[in-house]
Amino acid sequence: MMAVERGAAENTLQAYRRDLDHAREFLVGEGTGLGGATTEAIRHYIDQLDEEGFAPSSLQRRLSALRQFFKFLYAESIRPDDPTSPIEGARKARSLPKILSEAEVDALIGQAEADAAAPDLSRPALARALRLHALVELLYATGLRVSELVSLPRAVLRSRQRLIVVRGKGNKERMVPVGERARDALQRFATALRDGSGAPEGPWLFPALSETGHLTRQGFARDLKALAIRAGIAPDRVSPHVLRHAFASHLLQNGADLRAVQELLGHADIGTTQIYTHVLEERLLRLVTDHHPLSELAAEE
Repeated sequence: MMAVERGAAENTLQAYRRDLDHAREFLVGEGTGLGGATTEAIRHYIDQLDEEGFAPSSLQRRLSALRQFFKFLYAESIRPDDPTSPIEGARKARSLPKILSEAEVDALIGQAEADAAAPDLSRPALARALRLHALVELLYATGLRVSELVSLPRAVLRSRQRLIVVRGKGNKERMVPVGERARDALQRFATALRDGSGAPEGPWLFPALSETGHLTRQGFARDLKALAIRAGIAPDRVSPHVLRHAFASHLLQNGADLRAVQELLGHADIGTTQIYTHVLEERLLRLVTDHHPLSELAAEE
């Protein structure tokens, strides 16, 4: 069901499998097994994880896997009840996403552009620099998930259309606009590919010698951190996901509609997108606290 109906990725399926296997081992010791687990046995399992020092986020993930499993059994009439329904989830503070300022993003993209324009680069080195520039421009222009970005098809280059089709979570497709700067960077990278950069042929926009045939998420993340160092930005503050956060936050900061941002990001639930409004609220609070004269008087008192 998870694979076929929901289109869950292999990493997601493996995570569910690990969590359910772990719960099954404990519940077998309780004398119930997984399929016949009682509410009390599941509570005991969660309490045991808590005593072992599991973080609230880990407890929530384990409980979520069990909830999905027993909802499936109930929906398929394999069990007459859902033993997880009376169990409250572990409460955790929702952390705000890390973002970069507009100036920092400009510095990052500017460095990528400068690297790609450096003289006397070999063809492979030039292709790598142009690829990184295209990746950074495209990521900040679209807010794609890194897995969506690195697995874009080569067909994206066939035209200079302002919209591209992206296949996201659950195999769902959405239309994403691409700005002129990102399209120009993509075209320069496409020219390098055609001129014989040494990159492998294939159906991918960003081909690489990897198991998938395209650039890996980890490879892009490493290149991005190295770029951040050259741009004078701490590498631990920069990642593909941070640029996705910056895309959303900067849109909202400049007056974009929350629903539009939700659609661009491919969020199924607008509650996921609303976290970016909290980032703006935090910034406003810091602005008042740091610069309002009454705040300074209050601090002195």
